Order: sequence, then C-alpha cells, then structure tokens
Amino acid sequence: MGRWRDGYGGLTVKGADGEPRTRVPLEVATSYRARTKGLLGRDSLDGALLLSPANSVHTFRMRMPIDVAYLDRRLRVIAVRTMPPGRLGLPRLRARHVLEAEAGAMEGWGLRVGARVEVEVEREGA
Repeated sequence: MGRWRDGYGGLTVKGADGEPRTRVPLEVATSYRARTKGLLGRDSLDGALLLSPANSVHTFRMRMPIDVAYLDRRLRVIAVRTMPPGRLGLPRLRARHVLEAEAGAMEGWGLRVGARVEVEVEREGA
C-alpha cells in the first residue's frame, strides 16, 4: 500500500469474494492543506475523495450531504455514514483513512462494512 501523495487515481471496491466490483474516480488528499480543504466549496464530486491519514470528518460549511466511509489500515470499511451539512462526525478509533462521496453513491458502489477497497494513484498534484 505505501504512502500516497495528493493526486488523482481510481478506487476499486471489492466484493465479499475479493473480486473487483466497481471502479470510481478518486482524488487523494494527504497533505494537511488538501485534507483541510476537502470538499469545502463544492457542489458535487465525481467519484470519491480519500483523506489520509484521518479518523473523523465534519461537514461544516459544506453545500451537500455526503457519504463517509471509515477505513482501517488494511483498507477495510469499518463504518459508513451519510452526513448532512453542519455536522461533526465522531472519531473512529481503528480508522486510518476516510472516504467521502456524494450522498447515496457508496450504496450504489456496494461499499459497506467489511468491504475492502484498493487505491491506485495515477498522477500527483491535487
């Protein structure tokens, strides 16, 4: 897995059998500046945003509700929540990364507790 840098790539959601199920565009935010900005000021998102390292998020000053998936160090989903704007998410002790997407997207991807994801960063410079 290694360390990622701010950039763009793809997120693959794997099924219970470990086979790839869905691939979506991914933005990766690993620097303090990129993680702090997150989805602030956006009206939409194509795919998902990975915040790393992170174990909690907030939706203050956001314009849209979002789906939030908390991932452990092995990129296994430990919790999924939909958060409306203006909320503070509780920190998840085992979480090392957080995925954000438009509300409803993760259900469509089959992203649920116990699922594993794979991250591929194709180019840097988010």
